This record gives sequence, structure tokens and C-alpha cells, in this order.
Amino acid sequence: MHWAKPLEHNLARTLHYIQAAAEAGSRVVLFPETNLTGYYFPDVLRLDPATVADALAQTQAAAARHRIWTLVGTLRRTADRYLNLAHVINPDGAIVHEYAKVNLAGRDEKQYCRGGDKLSLFELDGILCTLVICRDGRHPELYRLPAMAGAQILFHPSCSSDELEAVAWKRISGRAQQPVGPNSKIFHCVANTIGESPDGRQTSSGWSFIREPNGLPLAEAGFCQEEMITAVLDLSRADRAYPLDSLQNPPFLRPHWAAMIEQVRARADLRPE
Repeated sequence: MHWAKPLEHNLARTLHYIQAAAEAGSRVVLFPETNLTGYYFPDVLRLDPATVADALAQTQAAAARHRIWTLVGTLRRTADRYLNLAHVINPDGAIVHEYAKVNLAGRDEKQYCRGGDKLSLFELDGILCTLVICRDGRHPELYRLPAMAGAQILFHPSCSSDELEAVAWKRISGRAQQPVGPNSKIFHCVANTIGESPDGRQTSSGWSFIREPNGLPLAEAGFCQEEMITAVLDLSRADRAYPLDSLQNPPFLRPHWAAMIEQVRARADLRPE
């Protein structure tokens, strides 16, 4: 989806793709970072929080209507700046998990937002999963610790927008979203944005993908236009081999890993505030 459109446009496209994903037989649909509010801060700062809450409620109703897990994003105003959030909505339309982006990126986000203080761990049809948002993907501890705790799928909403030259380099190098399978042996599902800012000075790197635990692509999107990609995940392949090896070697780290995993689990259901 486009990253710099008004909320009304974003909501309409979100409702469209919830229905499209359900009709395609998908059990879960993942949207890009802040897909409801958009990531263009001059517009976001003018949004009424009640309007954002209503858009999220309409999204919840659509998830329930189509009986599909739905992962969407918003920028939510708090008493102390904004939180960049991912909301996990179950097929009954209830928000069952929320995660706030930990590592902020970009001038506007660093000015207007603050980072979260937990890692993501939640169940989807009994399958342990985790979330990171955009820049978080460059910090392996944020998904390898949940993988140690049992997560088999990483959902990775992103808005990899930047100056034109920087985005061109990201597309060539692949550094915007590196596949996590080669260091974690879990599935990696990236939903990235497309499109230019209203002033034409920035664009987004696109290239959403679904990759299996060896890093091989199951589905990939292009750079420039809206697309929906789908894949079937054979969870027996997500054996988490590398994080499990790290739990054992070197031996002196074993108690520290155990303590961190305990904290990840203990904080997983905290609502970002």
C-alpha cells in the first residue's frame, strides 16, 4: 500500500484487501507499517485520535466479517508523543496483541514518536509468532529472542521510505529488509509500502516478500505498485535451529538467555502506553 495517502483512502484500501485476502483463502493478512494512518507526518499530526480509533474499529469489524486474522498499523497519539503500533486482530474482531516499534527511524519519527519497551510474542491459531516494525528488523535480538521462546513466523510491517537516491541503493543492496531465515530458521513475512511523498522528494522501496526459513522466496512483490502476495507456510520447516543452538553455546550465556526469554514472555501481553 501507499505510505503517504489520507486516512480515508488507507481505510478503503485496507477493507478491500481484507476481503481480497479472505477470498483468496488466506488465514492471515499483513499490512505495511502504519497502513491506516499513513506514515507522512504532516498529515498524521492533523488526525483526530477519534478518527483513527474509528478506522481501527472498522478494520476490526471487517476482520470479523471475513473471519481472518488481520495485522494492521497506526500511529497513536499518547500524552508523551506517538507510538508506532502494530495491532493483531483475531477472526472475532478483537485486538489480542499490540506491539510498539522499538527502534525509531527517520527525522520525523524520531521527533514525534518514542520507542516501545517489549518484544512481540503472540499465538495465531495456536502457532507462536512475533512482530517487528521496519527498522527493528536490523536488530536480530528483537526476533531471535521470540524465536528462542518458540516463535515460528516473523511478521514484519515496514515503510522503507527515504530520499530517492537512498531508496535506489536499498533496492540494489536489499538492505531495507534482509531475510531472517538464514540466522533464525523461521518464516519471514514482510509487507512494505510503495509510492512517493506529496512533494516528490521521497519514495518507498517496495519489494514485499514471504520467505521460508532458509531465506528462499515463496512470493515477492514489485517496487512501484500495490500488490497482494500470498503463500502457504509449511511450519515443519521452521525448526528455529540457529536460535536453539545459541541457547546452548557458549555455555556461560545459557542462564542469561533463559532470564531474557522469561522476561519476553512476561511482558508480551502488556499494552503499549
